[in-house]
Amino acid sequence: MTFSHTPDPAPARQAAGDRRRWFALAIVMTAAFMDLVDVTIVNIAIPSIQRDEGATFSQIQWITAGYALAFAAGLITGGRLGDIHGRKRVFLVGIGGFTVASALCGLAVNPEMLVASRILQGAMAALMVPQVLSIVHATFPAHERGKVFGLFGAIVGLGAVSGPLLGALLTEWNLFGLEWRPIFLINLPVGVAGLVLGSRYITESKAPRALKLDLVGVALVTLGLLMLVYPLTRGRELGWPLWGYLSMAGSVVVLAGLVAYERRKSARDGSPLVELSLFRVKSFAAGIAVQTVFGVALGVFFLVWTLYMQVGLGWSPLRAGLTGVPFSLAVSVAAGVSVQKLVPRFGRKVLQAGALVMAAGVLLYIWESEHYGLGVTSWQMALPLVVMGVGMGLIVAPLTDAVLSQVPREHAGAASGLINTVQQMGNALGLGLVSVVFFGTMSDHLAPARIGPAYADAFENALGWVAAVLAVIFLLMFALPERPAQHVEGAPDTTVPAPRKEPTLI
Repeated sequence: MTFSHTPDPAPARQAAGDRRRWFALAIVMTAAFMDLVDVTIVNIAIPSIQRDEGATFSQIQWITAGYALAFAAGLITGGRLGDIHGRKRVFLVGIGGFTVASALCGLAVNPEMLVASRILQGAMAALMVPQVLSIVHATFPAHERGKVFGLFGAIVGLGAVSGPLLGALLTEWNLFGLEWRPIFLINLPVGVAGLVLGSRYITESKAPRALKLDLVGVALVTLGLLMLVYPLTRGRELGWPLWGYLSMAGSVVVLAGLVAYERRKSARDGSPLVELSLFRVKSFAAGIAVQTVFGVALGVFFLVWTLYMQVGLGWSPLRAGLTGVPFSLAVSVAAGVSVQKLVPRFGRKVLQAGALVMAAGVLLYIWESEHYGLGVTSWQMALPLVVMGVGMGLIVAPLTDAVLSQVPREHAGAASGLINTVQQMGNALGLGLVSVVFFGTMSDHLAPARIGPAYADAFENALGWVAAVLAVIFLLMFALPERPAQHVEGAPDTTVPAPRKEPTLI
């Protein structure tokens, strides 16, 4: 979840005695839950979508990567639009657009329409999601925010667990003969209710001194990412043409141009899309690298995992969803313990231990896949998934504090938004790399008897890359502060909310 600028405290004072603010909280939390579930609910239905719609490998990658890319490109701008034009107004536009995009996804007549609708859905989420915590700040006085953020954490955890299971059930039930489509159509009544009630109960607020939009920066970052991700997803099926290599090389030039433009814009009007001065803070620069690379690892793992279980092993969506429950529970428990007990005592070593433990779980998973073959059971998968979940929990909860700990207070909001953005960009890049590390190891036309073994081999190859990426993350973490700064002059205000935590299931 991103947060941009400190809201005007006046609305909070006015709302202190207003019970309507709890209705507003329920509405924005429901919207946040809808977005979180939508991220996780889709992956579990990907094999069904591929089978029913005849989607190519690159199209199923874009069903997930397109959402992540549009979401990443629009996050910071979405936050600024709320500051400038009113957070309630932009939130209502976002939730309305998200609902329409969900309907288009559910009614898609071919894979191309589904991909386009998912990109629209990600763009609308980028308008909706940044307003949630901003509205909370503008609506609730400071002494009530701890309780509110606690509720938000519970919503995040619930979304992580319920998304895959809900997706599995909706796909398995085949309601009204609609196959996978209810995973999107379920958003319609929720979105309409949020739109109607939000217009009535949410109090409007704006930033007293909002920054200007940086549409050129948005265009450059979107173009650079597309030039990198598109050839990765299409290159294999097109035979890796020359234009793909040129496009990927050109993306570096475009992103370098983005840096030059942002530097000039910062000097000219002080409202760049990316606050480059943040990268002079060693811990922040290292943390951004960790977040990006971690996003790549997760993008690769979660897609190939569900394909391995449902296509390679032939499991039902429900069995695949239930298999992931130990992973989610392990993440939740380890995250709570790491923040409350371990990080205050051991600092950075907890995050590094998390990277090593998660890598150990990945290697154990590879061994089990090789040892048990296509006869592997959900119970046998539980051990590596719990080990991986513990490792991930040790990382995800304290990482944001470590990254933000040395960032000056006045830039805490911008830094939080940037962390969210690069996390989504890394996820989109990881999904693009699935073509190389997973689909790149198998033939386009597999005999039925070869599908299981081919998918198992590709899964083990992809997990080898994930383990290597986690080793890189371990090394990058040496640049993080040994202990997050607490109550240090110039450190970020503790009332600034942490970035959006990504759901961790399938």
